[in-house]
Amino acid sequence: MTTTRTTRRTTVRPDSRLIPFVIQRESEEAAPDNLRLTPLGGGRYQLRYADEDPRDRDLRGVLWARCGLSPVDDHGQPTGRPQWRMMHPLRQRGCMQTLRCQVCAGPARTPLGWIFLAGPNAVDPSAEPVLTSQPPVCPEHARTAAELCPHLTDEPMVFLARSAPLYGVNGVGYGVRDRNVQVVERPTGPLPYGHPLMLTVLASQMVRRLGVFRLFSLGELFTVLERTT
Repeated sequence: MTTTRTTRRTTVRPDSRLIPFVIQRESEEAAPDNLRLTPLGGGRYQLRYADEDPRDRDLRGVLWARCGLSPVDDHGQPTGRPQWRMMHPLRQRGCMQTLRCQVCAGPARTPLGWIFLAGPNAVDPSAEPVLTSQPPVCPEHARTAAELCPHLTDEPMVFLARSAPLYGVNGVGYGVRDRNVQVVERPTGPLPYGHPLMLTVLASQMVRRLGVFRLFSLGELFTVLERTT
């Protein structure tokens, strides 16, 4: 697997604001593209890397986009100027897969479930299914995430979910065009695991389905959580 090696160094951040763990940093560039399509028979193909490593696929076997990793500081946090509108594919996937906080990467579960935040018009709570590519947040960093993340507002929609099973991924579909392996499909929304296109998808974000949840404002959320302590 071709990645940028992670090293540790002591840094003093010029910006005192906390930077969420999942945010991509300026030095974390997409890895060189060495994608291949392997015939499986019956006219089917599978997308792979020429030098594929087991870490290139998630638990459901979907191939993921590679991205460099910046050096980390004494607290194990990535360094470098934040690219606020981008989530690092590997860190987003890790937080979603293990349901850890997108800000601190610590456990996100509360006695009442997991906290997911959404910006205005980003998620329709009446839709079926209700999907999100935003990892959960822990109670300590819920307000921090709302203040820092560009897709949110100071008063985001707050989903307190007791159930949030894995749904699928956001990504693009590859095929052969002009004798080259390149993007041939750009789905307009998340693809569920098991979708026929998954064999040739390169994923960039993991998606969960919010099954059983309640909607709150941030103030209401903290009031409800305080009652459980």
